[in-house]
Amino acid sequence: MSTWIAIAGVSLSTFLLRASFIVFVDPRRFPDWFGQALKFVPPAVLAAIVAPGLAMPEGALDLSLRNPRLLAGLVAIAATLRARNAVAAIATGMATLWALQWAIGRFA
Repeated sequence: MSTWIAIAGVSLSTFLLRASFIVFVDPRRFPDWFGQALKFVPPAVLAAIVAPGLAMPEGALDLSLRNPRLLAGLVAIAATLRARNAVAAIATGMATLWALQWAIGRFA
């Protein structure tokens, strides 16, 4: 029972902390530099979520050219820089990953 009380307490405190910025703070009163810095938060969070999956597909760091996820991620980055389109990056990265996994399974 104490585990559920701890989970509920942490959930409530997290909710109240996040809600306080929405309820009690006027975003127009933030300094300009703060607003500009907030624009970098979504890409940083996305990179923090995606990077471990690319660099550690089996749970151990693998930065070699034998890692199909890393190679597909690099192709997706190149597609993003070229096309400036998230859907193109996802499609290119997934097609590359599937092709590499097929090739490795076929020729290994």
